[in-house]
Amino acid sequence: MPTSVTARIDVWVDEPAELVFSVAVADAVTTSSETLTCVVGDRPVDIVAAGAPVGARLHVVQAPVGRLVLSYAATVTGTTRQTEATPDELILYRRPSRYAESDRLAIIAAKRFDGLAGQDLVRGIESWVHSNLYYVPGVSGPTDGAVDAYLAQQGVCRDFAHLVIALARGCGLPARLASAYAPGLTPMDFHAVAEVAVDGIWQVVDATRMAPRQSLVRIATGRDAADTAFLTCHRGKIRFGTVRVTCYADDGLPVDTGDVAHL
Repeated sequence: MPTSVTARIDVWVDEPAELVFSVAVADAVTTSSETLTCVVGDRPVDIVAAGAPVGARLHVVQAPVGRLVLSYAATVTGTTRQTEATPDELILYRRPSRYAESDRLAIIAAKRFDGLAGQDLVRGIESWVHSNLYYVPGVSGPTDGAVDAYLAQQGVCRDFAHLVIALARGCGLPARLASAYAPGLTPMDFHAVAEVAVDGIWQVVDATRMAPRQSLVRIATGRDAADTAFLTCHRGKIRFGTVRVTCYADDGLPVDTGDVAHL
């Protein structure tokens, strides 16, 4: 279905900075129109494209001092599709990572989901995280991971995704994080979901249940949020201004029946 997405990020650059943005839809996503601009004050700033795993498109900006505004807009066409996990992915995404500490949660995962396998295991993990975490905007910090979410029993979308990923990996399933535009999400923002490989096929798992999975639009994919941040400052000094995201399914939202969905 056609989907319209926009993102605008305002940043105050106090010292010249190297910034990496991840807001463009992944290269496998079909678009009928797309624009990306960056200005500091009223001066355009050069944007250099770079690649990342699973077709993510990064954009690097050497930002001078001043108020920087990055604006993105795209009209997306097409539908979600089934994707096979590569042999490398099956290894990489079983390993613990910075925000998905599956090694620390493996015993808990093994005991809690004992006797479940395959699709039943995925459903069990998604259902448990959905039922046991409260969605509380602003409650978690940028360095919180799956263990923090498990102990606090609350978080935002990335916390739900990290806990799903850590529990899945703890049970031996490959799992990763995807950032996405999510029509129907309230409040509207960049969204984070888990992807879990069952029988070698990636499927999207969103324990927040806040938006239909069938209409998600992939931005970036990685081990956890460290690989998918919408903005990374590699040097210099910046202050966040505002982040505004819009995303609309032009023909209306699909109904998420809970069946297997792909991103």
